[in-house]
Amino acid sequence: MAQVDLLAQVGNRPVRSPSQVAIFAVIGIVILLGLVFLILFVRYFKLWLRAFVTRARISPLAIVVMGLRKVNPTAIVDAKISAVQAGLTDISTAAMEAHFLAGGNLQRCIRALIAAHRARIPLDWDTAAAIDLAGRDVLDAVRTSVDPKVIDCPDPRLGRGTLDGVAKDGIQLKARARVTVRTNLSQLIGGATEDTIIARVGEGIVSAIGSCQTHKEVLANPMLIARAVLEKGLDSQTAYEIVSIDIADIDVGDNVGARLQADQAEADVRVARAKAEERRAEAVATEQSMRARTQENRAKVVLAEAEIPRAMADAFRKGAIRLNGDRSHGG
Repeated sequence: MAQVDLLAQVGNRPVRSPSQVAIFAVIGIVILLGLVFLILFVRYFKLWLRAFVTRARISPLAIVVMGLRKVNPTAIVDAKISAVQAGLTDISTAAMEAHFLAGGNLQRCIRALIAAHRARIPLDWDTAAAIDLAGRDVLDAVRTSVDPKVIDCPDPRLGRGTLDGVAKDGIQLKARARVTVRTNLSQLIGGATEDTIIARVGEGIVSAIGSCQTHKEVLANPMLIARAVLEKGLDSQTAYEIVSIDIADIDVGDNVGARLQADQAEADVRVARAKAEERRAEAVATEQSMRARTQENRAKVVLAEAEIPRAMADAFRKGAIRLNGDRSHGG
């Protein structure tokens, strides 16, 4: 039998082998993907051109894949351009995409890194991303590191206007302080917030006032309080570093010592009165007891006196007593 010709006509149509069909299918798929890529590339052409002219090093394929992964290519390209133009060339596009997909604020992280880089503050991408994903404002933290902020102590929002301490002489002092702090980026994750700083500084001021012998020492040199508080290292394990503590105002309050002494004296008087009343009640009770005994003895006397006539009558009957007063002789 002769070899079957691959181009034999069946119904005036050529018959193709399976390999040729597969090749045509692959070519069709490639052409289709190419058309899809071309359409998407045309859509993101201006965006890629911006990245290209700014040397952001983002390929057209990467931009198209971002769109397919539902990542905002504009946000990634803008962040990459900002980082490259600021000199931060070690942040990869993949890291930015991962942070964006994790729900972080990519633009805020880049701005924070740029500010830290310009201010020569050590801050890497991993730390900034971790701070942002933890819910902290990393840009505000960097700004506070560059430009320290002032915290009022006590916090006026809590309703208290002063910190009240009592010196050893019993005089109350009312103080207000202003604490200058800057962010400690290395302890921002897991570190205590400014509420802890306010509480610790308040405790330190009250303790420093209480350790003074007289209130005049504090009034003469309020920096004694600030120096004593700073020496305690109150910013340990917090997200801030205390730069300075300034006593904004200090006033003299009540004479707590005299008031306590007066209260103690009044309490002593009440105790003495109670003891005197107790003794008086005991005396009254003793007097009533003695009166009862007196009445009892009088009753006994009356009973004894009542027995005398009976004894005399018995004596007359027995002849022991005669009417003329002579005494009897014998039984």
